Amino acid sequence: MDILGFIQILAILFIALRWLAHLVLRRLNENHALSHQDKIPVAVASVMDFETYQKSIRYTLARSKFDFWEDSYSTLVLATVLLSGWLPISFSWFNSPEGIQPVPMTLWILSVGFAFSLLSLPLDWWAQFRLEQRFGFNTSTLKLWVVDRLKGFFLGLALGFPLLWIILKWVHWMGSYWWLGAWSTLFLFQLVLVALAPILILPLFNKFTPLPEGSLRDRLLALGQRTGFNARTILVADGSRRSRHANAYFTGFGRFRKIVLYDTLIQQMNEEEIEAVLAHEIGHAQLKHIPKMLALNLALTFLGFFALGWLSAQPSFLLAFGFPAEAGVGPALLLFGLLAGTVTFWFSPVLNALSRRYEYQADRYARISVGSPTPLIQALHKLSEKNLSNLVPHPLYSAVHYSHPNLVEREAALREGAPDDPPSPAQSELSSAT
Repeated sequence: MDILGFIQILAILFIALRWLAHLVLRRLNENHALSHQDKIPVAVASVMDFETYQKSIRYTLARSKFDFWEDSYSTLVLATVLLSGWLPISFSWFNSPEGIQPVPMTLWILSVGFAFSLLSLPLDWWAQFRLEQRFGFNTSTLKLWVVDRLKGFFLGLALGFPLLWIILKWVHWMGSYWWLGAWSTLFLFQLVLVALAPILILPLFNKFTPLPEGSLRDRLLALGQRTGFNARTILVADGSRRSRHANAYFTGFGRFRKIVLYDTLIQQMNEEEIEAVLAHEIGHAQLKHIPKMLALNLALTFLGFFALGWLSAQPSFLLAFGFPAEAGVGPALLLFGLLAGTVTFWFSPVLNALSRRYEYQADRYARISVGSPTPLIQALHKLSEKNLSNLVPHPLYSAVHYSHPNLVEREAALREGAPDDPPSPAQSELSSAT
């Protein structure tokens, strides 16, 4: 076997292994849910009644089935695109008489991305108007769904074109060290996007109105003052236009911070619970989780661009997928983007473990800030009930797919004071049942 055949087989092997791992994990999680469907475990008996609990099991199984078909479809599309020769054929359409230039290459990469987006639309529609609709979550209309996708397309074009053009232009500016400039450009772009998104992007999809004067606003502003998190304003987002799922977050930096509450969150919780949820989000900010994650992202993207810089200089990497050896950085960048997930998937348990550690810390911050674990526990119960969360996820599935601890783990940590404490009796009972 020559090196080109080996590279192709290696790529398909990584794609197949990821699909197989997803399949095994889903089956483990499905069987785990089915084994608990006839009786609510004691550890979560206070979260929802039996009828709602069984509905949550059905929702878990339905989502798992949909995820299987979605993953199988996307895997088949990716493998077909890589092996069919369509990528190098489409690449030839964008070749310039002057050679490989940044503008044509940028348009080519965006066109391929647009083609993948079009192929995913049927499954996106099914998830919104069949799956979410069946379980009472969808509140969007077809018109709103279409408008959202059109906005997303034009936004991706407006942001993606200049970013990709600069990244590809670094080849002309720095030669073989182009990846250093590309890496720094991407990181600066991400920082600017974080700062500008609340002003320019989020209002394209949601309407934000100031939280009306009243006891809730007073309570949340007092929490901000008490914790040293002085937000400029508290806004309410009309999340109920699209879904009944609830959320809360903050955006911006420094004195431009804004607290955002979904209207669904206000509808589903009392004031003490909303305060606890917001205290959790403030905990992430005050404990510097965001800059820490940005620093980790900076390191990971550095490694990614270093690997991309090396791959783009290997003619065999391009030749293996049908591109000419002199095709340059554009095809290497696209291939890397298509294949990176098959490798990074195997590191997700490590990244999720770090994320869950931060969630425990933010929970503990909220418990201290409001003076009791009860409001946050009640809020988590309501979120789990309203969202039909899987209360009994398989531990391995949770490790790979969950960036947050499950409800049993979070409640035990809140009641006992630290995630490293011994498990509660209820938690032990649930573990022994599995």
